[in-house]
Parts: sequence; C-alpha cells; structure tokens
Amino acid sequence: MRTEMTPERRVLLVAVLASFVSFLDGTVVNVALPAIADEFVGAGGDALALQQWVVDAYLITLGAFILVAGSAADVYGRRRVMMWGLIGFGVTSVACALAPTGPALVLARAAQGVAGALLVPSSLAMIVGTFSGPAQGRAIGRWTGWTGTAMIVGPLLGGLLVDTVGWRWVFGINVLPIAVTLWLLRGVEESRPATGRRVDVVGAVLAAVGLAGPVFALIESARFGWSSPVIWVPLALGTACLVGFVLWELRTPDPMLPLRLFRERNFAVGNLATVAVYGALALGPFLVTLFVQQVGGYSATAAGLALLPVTLVMLVMSGRFGDLAARHGARWFMGVGPLVAAAGYLLMLRTDADADYWTDLLPGVLVFGLGLACTVAPLTSTILAAVPEADAGIGSAVNNAVSRIAGLVVIAFAGLIVGDALDVDGLHRGLLVTAVLLVCGGVVSLVGIRDDVRQER
Repeated sequence: MRTEMTPERRVLLVAVLASFVSFLDGTVVNVALPAIADEFVGAGGDALALQQWVVDAYLITLGAFILVAGSAADVYGRRRVMMWGLIGFGVTSVACALAPTGPALVLARAAQGVAGALLVPSSLAMIVGTFSGPAQGRAIGRWTGWTGTAMIVGPLLGGLLVDTVGWRWVFGINVLPIAVTLWLLRGVEESRPATGRRVDVVGAVLAAVGLAGPVFALIESARFGWSSPVIWVPLALGTACLVGFVLWELRTPDPMLPLRLFRERNFAVGNLATVAVYGALALGPFLVTLFVQQVGGYSATAAGLALLPVTLVMLVMSGRFGDLAARHGARWFMGVGPLVAAAGYLLMLRTDADADYWTDLLPGVLVFGLGLACTVAPLTSTILAAVPEADAGIGSAVNNAVSRIAGLVVIAFAGLIVGDALDVDGLHRGLLVTAVLLVCGGVVSLVGIRDDVRQER
C-alpha cells in the first residue's frame, strides 16, 4: 500500500537536505586540506595559508550573503530562493572539483559560499512557517540533529573520498543530494512573498568587503608582516566598510540586518552565545583533523572516523533535547551543554605526537558530542522563537550568519594561535582556546537567557 508523504514531512526533509549540503561542505573539506596543499603548494610552500583560504573563502561569502539571502527568502518566496541556491551550489561544486590551481579553487569556494547562503535561511523559514508550538521545537530539533551532524560527518566522508577517489570528489559528491532535493522541492508550496520590502544589495557589498579585508590581513600577516601595505590597506578598508555597514543598516528602510531584532533579549543573548559556541565548533574540529593527519600519521579516512562518535550522539540525542527544551525551557540546556562540550576538549589535552585514539581522543570526543547535542537544538529554537513569523527568514539568516562569521574569524586567527606549523604545543593552545570559547557561550546563556519565549504565535 502506497503512503503519500505529508506536506509537513516533505518540508522537513527538504529543509534538512538543503541545509545539510551547505553545512557539510563547510566541513567535508577539512580532511582534504593536506591533499589539496600537497597538490597545489608542495614541499616548502605556505600550506597553512592555502588551507585557511580554502575554508575561509567559503565562509566569507556565506557569512556576508546569508543575511541578504534571508531578506530575499522573505521578499521573493522561500521555495524560489532555495531553488536558486541549490542550482548555484551544484554548479559551483563542479567548479571546485575541476579547479586547476589553488587560487582557482579559492575563487570557486567563494562563489560556492554565495550559493550556500541561499539555502539555510530559506530552509529554517520553511520549518517556522509550517510548524508551530512544541511541534516546531521537535522539527527544529530534528533539523539541527541532522544538519548539525554535517559539521562532524563531513570529515569522515571527506576522508573516505580522499583515500579512495581523490580530494576533488569531496566537491563533486554534492551533485547527487542537490538533484534529490530539487526533485522533492517540486511538491513544496511557495510561501507568500512579503510586500513593500527590498533586498539590501548595498549592505551585502559592505558586509562582504568588511569581512574579507580583516580576514585577509589575519591570514597573510605572517607572510607579509603587519607593516606591509598589502596587510594594513585591506585591514583599514575592511574596517571602514564594517563601520559603513552598521551606519547603512541604521538608516536604510529595508536592512539586511534589522538591528531592531536585537531588542528581543533572547535573540540578542542567543546570538552572542552563538558567536562563542560556533567559533569553538569551527576551530576545534579544524585543528584536530589537521593534527591527526599531519602529526599523528592518520589516513584521511581515519581522521574522519575520529569524530564519528559525535555524529552518532547528535543523531540520537538532538531531537530529544530539542523536545525537552520546548517543554521545559532552553536556558539550562544552552548553559550546561557548552560547559560539557568544553570538558570534552580539555580531556583531549593529553594528546601527544602519537595521538592514540582510544586514550587521548575518544573520551573527549564522546563528552564533546553529548554537550553539543544538548546545546544546538535549544539554541536554534530559542533564537527563532524570539522573532515574529514574518521575520523568520531574516531571523534565521542573522543567526546563521553570526555562526559562520564566528567560524570565519576564528579560523583566520588559527595561524596566530598555533604558530607557523601545527605541532603538539600548537594543538594544545588551540584546544584551550576552543574550551574557553565554549565556556563563554555557556555562561552567557545561563546569565542572559529567559525561559519566557513564546511557544505559539
């Protein structure tokens, strides 16, 4: 007997698949970085700088344009914007896979970030517009459970691809899930576009330049020195653009970053916690994945498997924690979860050059996974519950932009944290910074979050 898929289930499946692809590509490349550097830089080159750029080129455009994509989802319709994003992501993924040089790959990654920016806010806005009350909390919990695991399952998938068919398939593999999602998207009804609103193109340009300038300075400062105009000119230009961005957002009638949203306490505090938590989530796995390959001698597949337990914990527990937070309030989950995750990274401080998985890494990985599962769904639900449904697209976009920008900035600082090369001491400094960021996120949530969010709109 044939059972038709309900509209709610279809929306959730489409939202999960679309966001999963975007999140996955932000992390699947991590295990491929040594292979990419070997092909494009070789011995004696500045491998760390290229590796940072391959990650950050994607995050710069993703973080800058995800805000304007949130507005576009509300203005032009969430289904339409998601379709544009899926097609663009497929095309740019192929461009990454075929890149002939390191700079060409970086440029393709930047274009891929623009397409990825269209996916996440429209998918979350679809969920918010389809579900309400406790059902919305459960749906967001499932969304975060599956899409959040992309941040961890990415290294495993990337490792398998690098060790079997080569690093280029890390990008080429995106085409299949994109095709499936486009097919499913045909059965999703279009949302009602908002009237009288426009897309903030000027704000998007200011944000992109404002992010790119300081990130360039941070990554390339070791090579050129802070006194070089190659460094301080982009830094000054980027800083000026960020100031101009804030001033523009205050005066434009349709800002891509509506500062009025931050008048809602839980929205403001939740995004502040997001800065710390997602900065840690970008830095920790990035350093661990590189270290176990370049120092510990792991294969790419083994490096990906190292973080697999986090994926399993997230899949089993995220939906449950999302449901509990919807019924009992999110404050304690958002507060205690990051502290548990921080304890996991502190447990990894015993890691030495041998990087024994069972004694040095696995205990910390399991504790980190439990803390992450406790945190992500309640954090997302709380932030989205603080904005009205009409602003669901831009509200989710702001939060996702905050998380991506946090990761972007922290990765840009990686060279300053670990030094010229990633050794044991550099890893330990990185683990400590990751733990401190998580503790900050937990403390901010415990102090600032109020469990009086609206459960129904």
